[in-house]
Amino acid sequence: MPHKLLAFDLGAESGRGVLGRFDGGRLELEVIHRFPNGPVRTLESLHWDVLRLYSEMLATLRRCGADQGGIESLGVDTWGVDFALLGRGDTLLGNPRHYRDPHTEGCPEIAFRQVSREEIFQQTGLQFLRFNTLFQLLALKQAASPLLDVAQTMLLIPDLFHFFFTGVKGNEFTDATTTQLYNPSNRNWARELMAAFSLPDRILGNIVPPGTVLGRLRAAVSDETGLDSVSVVAPASHDTGAAVAAVPAQGESWAYISSGTWSLMGVELPSPLINDQVLANNFTNEGGVENTIRLLKNIMGLWLVQECKRAWEKGGATYGYDELARLAQAATPFVSLVDPDDAAFILPGNMPRALADYCRRTGQPAPIEPGQVVRCALESLALRYRWVLEKLEGMLGRRLEVIHVVGGGSQNQFLCQLTADACNRPVLAGPVEATAIGNLLVQAMGLGLLDSLADIREVVRRSFAPHSYEPQQPDCWEQPYQHFCELLANPQNP
Repeated sequence: MPHKLLAFDLGAESGRGVLGRFDGGRLELEVIHRFPNGPVRTLESLHWDVLRLYSEMLATLRRCGADQGGIESLGVDTWGVDFALLGRGDTLLGNPRHYRDPHTEGCPEIAFRQVSREEIFQQTGLQFLRFNTLFQLLALKQAASPLLDVAQTMLLIPDLFHFFFTGVKGNEFTDATTTQLYNPSNRNWARELMAAFSLPDRILGNIVPPGTVLGRLRAAVSDETGLDSVSVVAPASHDTGAAVAAVPAQGESWAYISSGTWSLMGVELPSPLINDQVLANNFTNEGGVENTIRLLKNIMGLWLVQECKRAWEKGGATYGYDELARLAQAATPFVSLVDPDDAAFILPGNMPRALADYCRRTGQPAPIEPGQVVRCALESLALRYRWVLEKLEGMLGRRLEVIHVVGGGSQNQFLCQLTADACNRPVLAGPVEATAIGNLLVQAMGLGLLDSLADIREVVRRSFAPHSYEPQQPDCWEQPYQHFCELLANPQNP
């Protein structure tokens, strides 16, 4: 009989409970339950509704008990950086803030007046994004929030759910490394940095590696769900860490793109790369399975298209993603380009208008029709991937021969082909469910069913065939790429 493992995979738009049946050589997936996710606005703040999400997880477990005959283990992965604070008696101190909440605007600049950008990077190796956990804590401090006075424990979002399931508190390694509170050289919390900002380091807990068996389901959870003897295993609980574990790569000459709401593009290294070049390019060193380091760059990703779709739906026009890709493919190429990571796109209100405004501001035709808008977004993403690829190769001093695209964005065939053409590299797309797969197979490693990261990737190769895209028209991307680099250098006067 195959082993039955459950991955809770939560993204910015939705969550799923994914059952994995693992026979020792191959993995099969079944989605047991899907549920919506997203920010909840209260007054002027954005929060995550973690209690509702937990109730959806319990509903998933009840289905596993009633319909699947039980499971052996479960683990949770989510986005990074966001956290919950617990007070005395493990009281949850409010709903966690959403990383897009504007309360961190200006916090990096405030931080750099106390500790230099160079020093923060030297201690953490992390790229500077205004929503990093460090800046979220500083935002609370700036607002004189009482939460920091009474908080005793900080749990990142997957750590919180693992705590709800087991009563065991711990900070899983891959997610801890997204906080800008972790020192990858010392492989421990950056407590000196916490002290420099007068932040309470008592809230930092024990760091546990991916694959750690945290414990069994609490008795109350077992009674409610009908599940007995279920181990709760901390997977690579940062979703990108899980996805990269499931990249079906071999050798070392490859890059990955974990493609979804965000695009995370990088390479896997045995140790952190912290130098002036990495700082200048604003790349990041995050943790992976088996103490690997993910040297990568955050890119805005398919958020650009998702928010366009949402805006059009509000206006009464409903489009599927396949239809939008067809419209984009039919639109004229290289009419307008944007920097996908421009601050105007983080929380735009109306994404099609924000993209058009950027183009007008930079002296380009403003895309109006949906096909034009989506083509602008996708071509700009492909060019950003090329920029990141060139920077990676420059920092590493070697050529990367192939790009693996995993995650939901690997289903966008048009974007995959644009990526192959823009980067002039073959693209191997899939698996689509890389995050859930990585979650499940790290659980399997924690249970002793697999021995290593290499074993995980061998299972992925046996279980899920990738789709291949070869460069077809790379030469026609040279002039657009020069224009794109000019936009990055001077967006007001391209």
